[in-house]
Amino acid sequence: WGLEEAQVLKNLRIKNVPSPIKAKYAWTGLYKPFDHQKETASFLTLHRRAFCFNEQGTGKTSSVIWAADYLLNEGLINRVLVICPLSIMQSAWEADLFKFAMHRTCAIAHSYSKEKRIQALNTDTDFFIINYDGIEIVKDEIIKQNFDLIVIDEANAYKNVSTKRWKTLASIIKPNTWLWMLTGTPASQSPTDAYGLAKLVNPDNVPKFFGAFRDMVMQKITQFKWIPKASSEKVLHQVLQPAIRYTKEECLDLPDMTYVTRDVPLSAQQTKFYEIIRRNMMATAAGEEITTVNAAANLNKLLQLSCGAVYSDSGEIVAFDAKTRLTALLEVIEEASHKVIVFAPFKHAIEIVADELAANKIPAEIIYGGVSATKRTDIFARFQTEDNPRVLVIQPQAAAHGVTLHAANVVVWWGPITSIETYLQANARVHRAGQHNPCTVVHLQGSPVEKRIYKMLSEKVDIHNRLIDLYKNVMEDT
Repeated sequence: WGLEEAQVLKNLRIKNVPSPIKAKYAWTGLYKPFDHQKETASFLTLHRRAFCFNEQGTGKTSSVIWAADYLLNEGLINRVLVICPLSIMQSAWEADLFKFAMHRTCAIAHSYSKEKRIQALNTDTDFFIINYDGIEIVKDEIIKQNFDLIVIDEANAYKNVSTKRWKTLASIIKPNTWLWMLTGTPASQSPTDAYGLAKLVNPDNVPKFFGAFRDMVMQKITQFKWIPKASSEKVLHQVLQPAIRYTKEECLDLPDMTYVTRDVPLSAQQTKFYEIIRRNMMATAAGEEITTVNAAANLNKLLQLSCGAVYSDSGEIVAFDAKTRLTALLEVIEEASHKVIVFAPFKHAIEIVADELAANKIPAEIIYGGVSATKRTDIFARFQTEDNPRVLVIQPQAAAHGVTLHAANVVVWWGPITSIETYLQANARVHRAGQHNPCTVVHLQGSPVEKRIYKMLSEKVDIHNRLIDLYKNVMEDT
């Protein structure tokens, strides 16, 4: 910055920081937090173990960063361990740490190599970010590091006490460890989901064994069927304490439409064939003029592969492993407070998504070019007026115009499209008259071509007019 460190720190200070958040450098002049974010941060600093149930899009990450920064400045903690989904390690946590606490350092442990994860752990950083399954790989090293504060983002991943994931986390938490668990949907599928969360944060609030807790909140109807008791909400309120919650409706100064990016790395199989297609593009283009038609066709292959399947020259569908993307999608759906629309650009991608939702018993309907107008009308009407379907999986061109779908307030793009007009119109299906909830648009991205297209869409660039430039840039990607 061309300044001495002391001058930099001085420039970062602001006055009138509300008690008890008195961190010297937490808020810069670049960003002013909303009241609900201040209250959330204050609440967390006052509780060694706590839940944050703020809805998606209300700034949970920034509140946690400010609260942790205060504890670090006061010497109450020395290091922070953040455990979160793979898709938001960089796009959410690393980016927000730089935005809201640029004076803090962080390291990300994501690698196929255990040694590289350990190397990252041993770096002298304030925040260490790791994905759920990475904990088991380097559990012993994490225990040695003696993290003072552990933050679990999208904590529903730890609702089941019988899983190895839950047991691994429980083994690294010590009696004096600070633990903050974040999720907007603590019991989204069943009241019993709360047991694993409560047992980590406040084990004295729940019975020692799961069966006893299930009997408190569920009623057995048949040998295999249980339903929630009328008193289950009261029980959940008691066991999930201490906790704070703000809904989107309460946070009136949030933007009407929030855009979120989730990184979903390609599988090794996808990466291999992505590079093969890219090199073939380079070879085909060598010394030849690139036409718009050829550029569009080749880019389309890369987008198909990124979405999980490619049409071969003979018309056959070649499927690829898209587990990471499917996992990220399920996480978004689970956290959504209202209904969800998933836009998938290819029919085979729609089928991949629909099969995964069915396997997870999530009520969903699909709409693409082959669905008749009568059936579409029926699906749209049920989506708007009935509890189910909860999710619509749509080919963007099939519902980009003339349809109101404000029963949903979350839009997920399984993969990008190259039409800025269709993209904007598709997002507008939820963002129109009658929508009373702030909306969130989630981009799932894993390949370089997807990242470039999403960037162009966000900047409202006419991609068709820049298709050749995009094609050349993708060929140059390494």
